[in-house]
Amino acid sequence: MKNERIGIGMDSAVIPIKRHGLSLVQSVDCFYPLIDDPYNMGKIAFANVVSDIYATGVTTIDTVRLVLSTPDEFSEEERNIVVPMMINGFRDAAKHCGCELKMGNIAINPWCLIGGVATSICRSEEIVMPISAQSGDVLILTKPLGTQLATNAYIWMKEASSQWTKLNNALVTSEQITIAYNKAVESMITLNSLGAKLMHKYNAHAATDITGFGLLGHAANLAKYQKLPVDFVIERLPLIVNLKKMAEVLEQKRLMTGKGVETSGGLLVAIDQASAKAFCDDYLRESGNKCWVIGRVTDGTGAAYMSESSVLFEVE
Repeated sequence: MKNERIGIGMDSAVIPIKRHGLSLVQSVDCFYPLIDDPYNMGKIAFANVVSDIYATGVTTIDTVRLVLSTPDEFSEEERNIVVPMMINGFRDAAKHCGCELKMGNIAINPWCLIGGVATSICRSEEIVMPISAQSGDVLILTKPLGTQLATNAYIWMKEASSQWTKLNNALVTSEQITIAYNKAVESMITLNSLGAKLMHKYNAHAATDITGFGLLGHAANLAKYQKLPVDFVIERLPLIVNLKKMAEVLEQKRLMTGKGVETSGGLLVAIDQASAKAFCDDYLRESGNKCWVIGRVTDGTGAAYMSESSVLFEVE
C-alpha cells in the first residue's frame, strides 16, 4: 500500500506520514440524536464515529475527540441531567473500544448534536484499502437494515401519531414495535471492530460502512472507487425483525429498495466467494450475531444497483 491514500469521498482519510512508514487514518462525524435515551445515544454516537475507521480494516483506534452541543431550549436542570448521561455513554463505549477519549468544548446551540473525531496512527499492513473488489467477489453485510424506521416507529407509538394509527390499524402491535426498537438500539451500539478484524483474516478486497446514504448509496460510492471496472449487485435486504410489514403499511419504498437511511449500520464487505462462509461463521461464533451474503460483484462500470429478483427478509 506504499504511498496510497484516501481523500475526499470515502469513509476515512488515509494520509501517509513522512516518517516510519505510518499513515494517519481519521474520520469526523456528528448527527442529531434519534432516540430519547441519552446514555445509549452516547454509545450509538461513539459507534457511528469509529465505524468509518473500522471500514478501512483498522482495528486499533488511538483517540476519539467528543463533539457535543446542547440545545439552548434546555433548562439548566435538563442540561445537567442529559449531557452527563450522553457523555457517560460515549465514554463507556470508548472504554470498550480501548481508545483514549478527549473532551472538546460543549457548545450551546439551537440543536443537539453529538459525534466526534476518530484517529488512528497505523502501519500500512493494518489498513485494507477499499479499492480492490473484483468480479466474482460476494458482498457481506454485518448488520440488518431499518434502524431509522425502527426508532421512528417507537417515537410515533409513544406520541400516538397518525403513523402509529396506520400501523395499529394494520394490526402492528406495540410489542412488535418495541422489539424492533430494542433490536435497532442493540445493533447501533455494536462496534464494527469484529468485521474489521475478519476483513484481514479473510483478505477482504474493499469495504464501507452503511449510514446516511443507505445501503445502495454507500455501495455505489464504493463501486466507483474500485481499481477494476465492476458493479455491485444487491440481491438480498436483511431487515430488523417486524419491519417488513411496517415498511409495507407505511409505503417506506426507500427502505424496501435499499435506499433507507441508517445510523451506525454494518460493514459492507467485498470478499472472495470461497472465504464468505468462513467469514460469516466466524462472525456468528465471536459475536453471537449473524451476517449475510447479500450480493455479488460483476464486471461493470462502477455502479451499484438492486437485482430485479432481490428479496427482503427479516432477521431476529
